[in-house]
Amino acid sequence: MSNPRAGGRKFQSISDDLMTDLRGAFDEFDINKDELIDIKELGNLFKSGGIDVPGYKLREIIKEMDKDQDGKLNWLEFCSIVNDLKDKEVALTFKKSVTTREGIQRKGGTSSSAEGTTHSFSNEEKHAFAEWINTQLAKDPDCKDLLPIDPESESDLFDKVNNGIIFCKIINLSSPDTIDERAINKKKLNIYKATENQVLAINSANSIGCSTVNIGPDDLMKGTQHLVLGLMWQIIRIGLFANIDLVHNPGLYKLLRDGEELADLMKLSPEEILLRWVNYHLANSGSDKRITNFGQDIHDSEAYILLLNQIAPKDVGITCSALSEPDLKNRAEKMLQNADKIHCREFVSPSDVVKGNTKLNLAFVANLFNNYPGLECDDLEIEVIEETREEKTFRNWINSLGLKDTPFLNNLYSEMNNGLILLKLYDCVKPGIVDWDKRVNHPPSFNKLGGNMKKIENCNYAIELGQKMNFSLVGIDGNDINQGNQTFTLALVWQIMRAYTLSLLQKIAGTEEKDMEKYIINWVNEKLQSAEKTSTLTSFKDSSIANSVVVIDLIDAISPGIINYQYVLKADSLSPSERLENAKYAISMGRRIGARLYALPEDLVEVKHKMILTVFACLMVRGLQK
Repeated sequence: MSNPRAGGRKFQSISDDLMTDLRGAFDEFDINKDELIDIKELGNLFKSGGIDVPGYKLREIIKEMDKDQDGKLNWLEFCSIVNDLKDKEVALTFKKSVTTREGIQRKGGTSSSAEGTTHSFSNEEKHAFAEWINTQLAKDPDCKDLLPIDPESESDLFDKVNNGIIFCKIINLSSPDTIDERAINKKKLNIYKATENQVLAINSANSIGCSTVNIGPDDLMKGTQHLVLGLMWQIIRIGLFANIDLVHNPGLYKLLRDGEELADLMKLSPEEILLRWVNYHLANSGSDKRITNFGQDIHDSEAYILLLNQIAPKDVGITCSALSEPDLKNRAEKMLQNADKIHCREFVSPSDVVKGNTKLNLAFVANLFNNYPGLECDDLEIEVIEETREEKTFRNWINSLGLKDTPFLNNLYSEMNNGLILLKLYDCVKPGIVDWDKRVNHPPSFNKLGGNMKKIENCNYAIELGQKMNFSLVGIDGNDINQGNQTFTLALVWQIMRAYTLSLLQKIAGTEEKDMEKYIINWVNEKLQSAEKTSTLTSFKDSSIANSVVVIDLIDAISPGIINYQYVLKADSLSPSERLENAKYAISMGRRIGARLYALPEDLVEVKHKMILTVFACLMVRGLQK
């Protein structure tokens, strides 16, 4: 979720806590994550707060508040509505309903928050995640003493995650092989080993694109509710959305609209694709029913009942008879009984459906799609360009930074074409370098006449800043970034990532050294020598890196005794599979000692010098911190 206070600082009558809840309500209806909602959704948004605003009142609000008359409401306009109505009964009702809605518990300040502040967590989410973990890890021998988690208990889930094993396991469920099982402490766990597991989980979550800003191992060990559930949802979401693409489901081409091409479909977020998928099956059912969100639009279960009837095998006995049930909660229960016939009754309860819990209903629909997409490919040859390893690494790095007011990045090219993400990355590398007030264009100007020129201006500014930072950008201009030129976009993002990594190192080392690569290599060799290791590093293109021994030795030099050398293969000639096993262990152990590594094991095996530079730089950062 975006920073709730960002863009809302001038609304001082709205408290930080209320602003967070309002931001959550706004984001639920911002399906395509463009920081805009349809004005026609305003009524449903207010309903999510527990009140029904009369139509005439909505029209008055829209006429007054839709300043740019674009038929959309941005975040600032929405804040204006609540702020301007603050003394009126409708606003008071909305505020009260949002901040005390059923199923939300509030807890006092934690180690990560100021004393006296409160944070909300959802009982429904706690219940859903506990049941999902019970199902997914039921046969895992490492979890036998931790499961089952009691979903009805207020504390059991938060107590069971305190040793880090469950977090490590669900990361591997969502992104297989992210964590080498040999790196997880599983026996005779003390506080030290549990902390190592949590550090491993946090850094591994970063590597798959989770934002862990303000989340530390202590927060997870203490079971800080809102932080545990927040991280857990990010991990689960990544796994649920992993296969919602043309590579894994080429039949998605059937969701194309008239005049669209596959490239247009690939630009859609997973949420948008799932909406199209549901509506595709609703159309095939012969119904006029359509949905635009996973909240209010599904509360009567009609869309689900029709969807299940369309995608389920015909021999499991699923019908639409539940539509005749007048009580919405009973109807939702009957619908979920149908879902259970195809083993897809996960994430939602009847109450979650009726209340329109957007997050859990989104998870429910994604799970249905992953198991029963119902999109036959008709033997049609489709040319699909799969995301490269480099693209995924860069995208995960950007997502992990938790950039302010930036939705989850699904496409490295189409979602960076307005330049804003690039400019925010520059601000991470060198805070204050971006002139946000005078040089940067913001939504909703992108949606007006000449809006694309505003985007190109931002992209040109990003190139200008890169040149000031001595990036190699010959022949690249803003139009290339705006049009999604893959080669040029990757070149720019890599140089920003490199600058970001080296800036962290320079800050920790307290140096303004110009030749940072040589500086890193010298430090690595000195560290290895002081620990009496025999391995050495000559360059980031050194072919000996392929067996990962120099990385493993450096990790052990930084944290003496942490490496179990029984797992390390040191033969003169290792097979590709043996080198990969070493690399997997090296990356996971690097993360376990606290290094934020985004490189993949394959990068070590193939000696990808760019990513190898980041590995040694991040390990050096960690070594200097110890």
